[in-house]
Amino acid sequence: MPGHVALQSARLVKFLTALLVILIAVGTPAHAEVTAEKSDRGVTIKINGELFSEYLIKSGNKPVLYPLIGPTGKAMTRAYPLEAKEGEKNDHIHQRSLWFTHGDVNGVSFWDENPKSGTIEHQEFLEVRGGDTAQVIARNDWRDATGHKICEETRAMNFGANEASRWLDFKISLTASEGVIVFGDTKEGSFGIRIAETIKVEAGKGGKSVSSEGKTDVAAWGQRAAWVDYHGPVDDEQVGIAILNHPSSFRYPTWWHVRPYGLFAANPFGQKSFEPGSDTGAHTLPRGETLTLRYRVILHAGDEKTGKIADAFESYAKER
Repeated sequence: MPGHVALQSARLVKFLTALLVILIAVGTPAHAEVTAEKSDRGVTIKINGELFSEYLIKSGNKPVLYPLIGPTGKAMTRAYPLEAKEGEKNDHIHQRSLWFTHGDVNGVSFWDENPKSGTIEHQEFLEVRGGDTAQVIARNDWRDATGHKICEETRAMNFGANEASRWLDFKISLTASEGVIVFGDTKEGSFGIRIAETIKVEAGKGGKSVSSEGKTDVAAWGQRAAWVDYHGPVDDEQVGIAILNHPSSFRYPTWWHVRPYGLFAANPFGQKSFEPGSDTGAHTLPRGETLTLRYRVILHAGDEKTGKIADAFESYAKER
């Protein structure tokens, strides 16, 4: 009988241990709760009940994401022109927090905001859901100043968070639905962020941009890289934003239109603008075909090393 009692005791210990593991797992969420709620303005994204961002279906001539609240609770993009904030420089009205456009599509600029500019018009949401991550899929039409439709876009956005960072994934599909479209070679593009004023290099507060190739600040402009991180202080707290370019994205690794005044953009079409004397970066998309761009935006504390951006890219690059 002693052997039987010992066996029963061992089974009891094993059962209690397994139960404890289950209780710990249930009591400790593995992921943040991310919600996506529709409104008349677009979709509001919250993490554990706190605002992360809002996808605005129209701001100026395009959809944008504003604000972007980092993991430490700091707003990490410029408020102007969506809101007035003391101390901000009111330049480049078209640089609205986070956006996607291009400066030459069949000769039409969607980058600028003037009477001749094109508009990106929201048509419908194909998906809006929350959970461990949130997903928003929107369909947009790109039109010239007369209202003529040039192409269609499907924009899939995923939002998530962990203890160290918050992130946004973008899969942008542009389809030549109306006929041949030509993306012209210009530096004015394409997937852009206007960072908080205190982060920018020109603020003189220690802000810095650095690429995966080790290029920094003005040396990073117009260069190709897998990722770029732009970091600096907000309210005396060091924070950073990184944009990662997925290897499956069109013309990976992309060129970077990153400026000391706070513009931070990935541009796959500006080859000759960035590299004078090289071949043109213009691209012709035949009728009915689709071009796909993929980016991940990471909001983190500290610099690119603290944020482990190189490691984050290695993980992102393995995703399908």
